[in-house]
Amino acid sequence: MNFPPRYVANTRMRRMRKDDFSRRLMREHTLSADDLIYPVFVLEGSNQEQEIASMPGVKRQSLDKLLFTAEEALNLGIPMLALFPVVTRNKTETAEEAYNPEGLVPQTVRTLREKFPELGIMTDVALDPYTSHGQDGLTDAGGYVLNDETIEVLVKQALCHAEAGAQVVAPSDMMDGRILAIREALEDAGHIHTRIMAYSAKYASAFYGPFRDAVGSSGNLGKADKKTYQMDPANTNEALHEVALDIQEGADMVMVKPGLPYLDVVRRVKDEFGVPTYAYQVSGEYAMLQAAIQNGWLDGDKVILESLLAFKRAGADGILTYYAIEAAKQLKNR
Repeated sequence: MNFPPRYVANTRMRRMRKDDFSRRLMREHTLSADDLIYPVFVLEGSNQEQEIASMPGVKRQSLDKLLFTAEEALNLGIPMLALFPVVTRNKTETAEEAYNPEGLVPQTVRTLREKFPELGIMTDVALDPYTSHGQDGLTDAGGYVLNDETIEVLVKQALCHAEAGAQVVAPSDMMDGRILAIREALEDAGHIHTRIMAYSAKYASAFYGPFRDAVGSSGNLGKADKKTYQMDPANTNEALHEVALDIQEGADMVMVKPGLPYLDVVRRVKDEFGVPTYAYQVSGEYAMLQAAIQNGWLDGDKVILESLLAFKRAGADGILTYYAIEAAKQLKNR
């Protein structure tokens, strides 16, 4: 673009940056508590809280303790919790506990819905907390994760969660065709308002390590990986294909996971489809930031909100983050 010399001479980009009022008037993206989803780890038993060594500041909580966390999140304006179970019993090769109506997740959902009916509850639809081998699905004799056989169990799990009252089910397994199967099963069972947040572009990332520690699947998984069903970190066109399929199959929301290392994928998804798009600031991202904050290398009061704003700038409508409580507090005190 060619501007007349006088125009260039009279343009000062810093004019609008001089005062707070003008910076606010031209701000392109904003972050609020409405953008946050808080992932929580629920334990069996009562009066239990466990620190997670690889995620300083994050705890596993039994349901009675989790109720206080849920109330705090609600009071801070956080719209939804994402539940992740810490299952220590009844792990099997075929994950029957995943769809036990009296299991940990359905019991937690029922109680949270009764106590806090206005709070959104999202449940993870995947089998890794329940399998003895730590994979997200059923396996054959050679350890390969079976697609269609896994979907049959995922459908039972999603129905179990919906019947307990979960407003959002979130298949995180990356099996082909599972969104359509779950959507049709929900419709047939009368759960026409149950929303699906699909983990559509979930990468086979090294950033999940602390999460697997948190839910207790890392020991079962051992040295195995999930590269035969989670995406190659090198690919972005494939992510668009995955998202397109999930939308066609009935997903209401789509997600990119991990978050900060994959903001280019978030941007492409939002630009291409314009659907409700979410990203997950995963455990490894949290652990890196938290370690730097605790060592005094980064200013937590600033870097937490800056990191979350990056998701909004990339096009995300919302963010799953372990910083949801802290971020909401900071935003409230601004």
